[in-house]
Amino acid sequence: MRILLVEDEDNIRDAIRLNLELEGYEVVSTGNGKKALEYIGGQHFDLLLLDVMLPDVDGFTITEQVRLTNTEVPIVILTAKDMAQERITGLKKGADDYITKPFNLEELLLRIGILLRRSQRVKGEALELYEFGKNKVNFHTFEATTWRGDNITLTKKEAMLLKLLVERKNEVVSRNQILQAVWGYDVFPSTRTIDNFILAFRKYFEEDAKEPIFFHSIRGVGYKFTA
Repeated sequence: MRILLVEDEDNIRDAIRLNLELEGYEVVSTGNGKKALEYIGGQHFDLLLLDVMLPDVDGFTITEQVRLTNTEVPIVILTAKDMAQERITGLKKGADDYITKPFNLEELLLRIGILLRRSQRVKGEALELYEFGKNKVNFHTFEATTWRGDNITLTKKEAMLLKLLVERKNEVVSRNQILQAVWGYDVFPSTRTIDNFILAFRKYFEEDAKEPIFFHSIRGVGYKFTA
């Protein structure tokens, strides 16, 4: 699970990051709101943890911007103590939860864990079985039936990539987002690897692989699944 931590107080940011990493999360952190938006635009995150008061762009604005295109990623707002209006504003703009400063780290970790489990459960339930065209995919068993009627078994990486594209259908997903979401580390394999996966999907699921209707390459950017 990848978490974006946005907090401008160094000591608080370092403490939260350390504890999140001890829990096994991959953490990207910054103290600048503008930088946070750049990260969000170019990377995949499973949860956003945002302070309200930030340089350049505040946490409310980040939340608002994210919700224009992504209604699913959990967002937790960090607010100043006893400022009820901040909590209300954050929730109205699309945050899923808030926690007040000073806070208990154990409580913060519990709330993050609950949101992540809920988010993954919803995604898993929604996409366990998926049909597009004459194709059927079971993301739980990795089994698929192609338009020809052939039964195939996807590799784990194939299933993860296909699920990511389906979850973001009709959206362009960048190569970096795919590499981080599917491979999950910062030293990426060649982007040619993704090209080969897309070619395999076309071979499996497109009636005419040379004129695809589901799996599209967006030159210089990434890929898009259309259904």
